[in-house]
Amino acid sequence: ESGGRGGLAPAAQMPRQESGAGAEARAGGPGAVGARRFLLCLYLVGFLDLFGVSMVVPLLSLHVKSLGASPTVAGIVGSSYGILQLFSSTLVGCWSDVVGRRSSLLVCILFSALGYLILGASTNVFLFALARIPVGIFKHTLSISRALLSDLVSEKERPLVIGQFNAASSVGFILGPMVGGYLTELDGGFYLTAFICCCVFLLNAGLVWLFPWREAKLSRTEQGRPAGDSPAPWGRTDPPEQQPATPRQSTASTRPARPPWAEVASTLRDMKSLVFSEMWDIFAVRLLMAVAVMLYYSNFVLALEERFGVRPRAAGCLISYSSALGALGGLALGPLLRLYGHDGRAILLRSSALTCLLLLLHAAARSAALAALCTALLAVSTAMGRTCVTDLQLAAGGARAGGTVIGVGQSVTAVGRIVAPLLSGLAQEVSPCGPPSLGAALALVAIFLMSLNRARHRGGGRDKLKSE
Repeated sequence: ESGGRGGLAPAAQMPRQESGAGAEARAGGPGAVGARRFLLCLYLVGFLDLFGVSMVVPLLSLHVKSLGASPTVAGIVGSSYGILQLFSSTLVGCWSDVVGRRSSLLVCILFSALGYLILGASTNVFLFALARIPVGIFKHTLSISRALLSDLVSEKERPLVIGQFNAASSVGFILGPMVGGYLTELDGGFYLTAFICCCVFLLNAGLVWLFPWREAKLSRTEQGRPAGDSPAPWGRTDPPEQQPATPRQSTASTRPARPPWAEVASTLRDMKSLVFSEMWDIFAVRLLMAVAVMLYYSNFVLALEERFGVRPRAAGCLISYSSALGALGGLALGPLLRLYGHDGRAILLRSSALTCLLLLLHAAARSAALAALCTALLAVSTAMGRTCVTDLQLAAGGARAGGTVIGVGQSVTAVGRIVAPLLSGLAQEVSPCGPPSLGAALALVAIFLMSLNRARHRGGGRDKLKSE
């Protein structure tokens, strides 16, 4: 779409081959050390984020129950996070496109730390609900980090780098529940765990503040991509390199600078037309697959106990084991992309088909060993699918709207978080195998959608988007 902002993907007007921090790090150029260090710092941010969150989240239902909340009140308070994420994800993502990644990342981390600090002082249900508000609005560290990675690496490198980022984050999700489970057995364990989580977020904020932002910026411009080619993730400090202006560009350049809220509104208008014209199938697939997987995990521990007599402790170990395999799956995405010629849609289609098959096998399993095997393989297939669908969103939306596109995707996932518990409860009324069976049916619908739209995208839909 073209217009006053020049469309959502102006970065495609310049070649992105072997540009960015990833290519610089591989080439061993002048900025190689700084570029590599920058990527490693981002991976550490993802690890610390999920490490801190996963220490606390498994304990929330127990804590709100200990405060005297009824199941209905606990459910309402629990759903408030998903509802806030539904409305805030797109706005925060778009805001990060306008004000820059550094500022938005710092603000989100600091407000999330405030939320966990309040949670650590929550001695009643009101304070518990109050603590979920800043977290629900500002807990977008991973989304902004993925948008920042998209700014820094080339299109071919993007799935690999995002896969590595997801793998590093998954390691935090493996270790966090174990640390939180140990701490909660101490006197006042929940409050101590929430305070430590707050400290982890403050540590993350300090890490972001100390990032080698200037080195990442220099490595970008040295590779032939001017700072104005897409929003500077380090903040809007330097003007873009001047290019010969057409009369239309000269007129646009004489307009007064618009305030950030006007830029956000303009980007959202452009994104709305793009979502409903070119990206609807990507977001539909994301929603269907997200709900399918959430249905599977919604009653995971209970279903294992009812069907196979597996104790919750063993189920927790199985979750940690499958999370570790999911992290390895993210690292294995690079060789798969080379095998498929960097065709993300082909990998997404096959990973979704594998997810559908595993959900069916789990629903029909007659032994705990087969169920455990399905769980392990499902972690790998969903890890690859998440990375591929994020890459497809960024490829369609373009570099300038990277934060907005990822924010819209998070809003879609938030819809799944609201819908999945309801569908799971209805399916579980029928059978303990109901949720994974329904998930397999939704995954089958997603596969059908991808198959229908494959020919259109093979015909150059992506190039059309970026040339407009």
